[in-house]
Amino acid sequence: NVFAINLLLAGAWGALAADYSITSLTIGFVLGFASLWIVRGLFPDDGYFLRVPRLVRLAAVFLRELVLSSIRVARDVLAIRPTARPGIVGVPMRARTEAEILTVSSLVTLTPGTLSLDLSEDGETLYVHAMFVDDPDDLRAEIRETLESPVLEALS
Repeated sequence: NVFAINLLLAGAWGALAADYSITSLTIGFVLGFASLWIVRGLFPDDGYFLRVPRLVRLAAVFLRELVLSSIRVARDVLAIRPTARPGIVGVPMRARTEAEILTVSSLVTLTPGTLSLDLSEDGETLYVHAMFVDDPDDLRAEIRETLESPVLEALS
């Protein structure tokens, strides 16, 4: 398993540096990934070298959404005249596996101003409560493009 080897290399980096901080382990992980990428021909192609950049992109997209939605919620909470228009919207899901659905619904819940409420019996619609529902179609499109698409790309 290439991922396990990469984790061992990150741990070895931490041991060599005598520093097990997140920063040191991240540096070790990146250096391990680069080293393994150089010798990738020695390992069977399990898609690892495609998945890691996709997971990094997903993390970056989520962090961006987290910051932007936190600012929007904080601005509305501190405003003299709040502009929140809460509502519940059904979002059709392209995600089909349990891991994809769980990841999308968890990211929706972790984003300030939104909360995953339920999944339809057939697993094709995620019901989301949102603090700002000016246009339900815009909210659906935003969830699908900013959260669901990167999740599907990262987990495929």
